[in-house]
Amino acid sequence: MSDFFIRSLGSVVNILVVLGAIGVVIAALAAGFSQEPIEMNGGVIGGLLNVTGGLLAFFVVLLAGLVFLTLPAGLIYLVLGIYENTKKTAEAVERLQSPN
Repeated sequence: MSDFFIRSLGSVVNILVVLGAIGVVIAALAAGFSQEPIEMNGGVIGGLLNVTGGLLAFFVVLLAGLVFLTLPAGLIYLVLGIYENTKKTAEAVERLQSPN
């Protein structure tokens, strides 16, 4: 029964990672395109400054989102890997101890 829940946790984590990655990309695109032109002294400074600000916001949100998505997902995958490895090791030790 516990194997069912552990396999289910792996599936849920896979789904959440995919949805999280899609959300990070959408948030980065939204941050990149939501930059308003900068107004100074009644004039609008656009062009390269606005494009650079949008690109900078895009890459900052994308990088931060992927880092904060990767860390918890990686830790969960690490714990699941440790579980699987421990299970295989216990089975191998049992096979070695059983009389043939």
